Amino acid sequence: MRDVIQLSNVSKYYDRYAMRDLSVSVKQGYITGLIGPNGAGKTTLIQMIMGMIHPDGGEISLFGQRNALDTPQVKDRIGYVSDENYFYESLTVKQMKKIIAPFYSKWDEEVCRKYLELFKLAPGKKIKDLSKGMKIKLSLAMALSHGADLLIMDEPTSGLDPVFRRELLDLLGEHLQDESKSILFSTHNTADLDKVADYIVFINDGRLVFHESKESLPEKYLLVKGEKELLDRDTRTWFLGIRETPFGFEGLLNNRAEGEKHFGNIAICETPSLEEIMYFTVKGGGVHV
Repeated sequence: MRDVIQLSNVSKYYDRYAMRDLSVSVKQGYITGLIGPNGAGKTTLIQMIMGMIHPDGGEISLFGQRNALDTPQVKDRIGYVSDENYFYESLTVKQMKKIIAPFYSKWDEEVCRKYLELFKLAPGKKIKDLSKGMKIKLSLAMALSHGADLLIMDEPTSGLDPVFRRELLDLLGEHLQDESKSILFSTHNTADLDKVADYIVFINDGRLVFHESKESLPEKYLLVKGEKELLDRDTRTWFLGIRETPFGFEGLLNNRAEGEKHFGNIAICETPSLEEIMYFTVKGGGVHV
């Protein structure tokens, strides 16, 4: 299984933040979801992959090539969608398209027209008059119009209504019908990844928490809900994170088999969502409400 992105021991240092020795990959033909709390390093990671900033250590390979973003041939194969507007506000949709299209050797005008119509983006509309959600739709239309082998999406659903968010997930599924295509999808909305992701990369405080197949997570993690009397000094150490209330507790275990063996008959045991895995892992030892 080929890796279209490979980060090997990548580090980046700022005054109040450090990413240390991060090694992750994105596999061809799949959607890899990137999750983590604010400030975890998701955008930093994407900016390094895109060549917007440079790592202070380690190596980044794209399509099997090191330092690949220095070559136009590799940039030609990447589509980028962000919740930040990078279009010229004073231009119309049509004018912006005419600037972008010549940069891509496989630009398909018919495909572009189809997406502009689907997203209800009038060619004569000025960028400054588009809502944030419409700007994201325009970014997506541009990214899908040149046959990108790798689609990199940084919070693409943050400005979208629930109806279009669902349509977007369907579009991504259609995009991956060509098994040579791949997607890196960074989002705070883990429910989207619950629907479409094949792999999950979870980073926190600049470090890798896990890189797993999404299908393997229910076999590993267990959410336990029970009375506080079930918690003692020893059992507390079993949990990645615990949330306590006056009425009981919820806790996340990363050993499902042992958790079910110990708590199966005395507490409620459930499969956690991605959001719950992230919440309890980030919060750690205890949250009291």
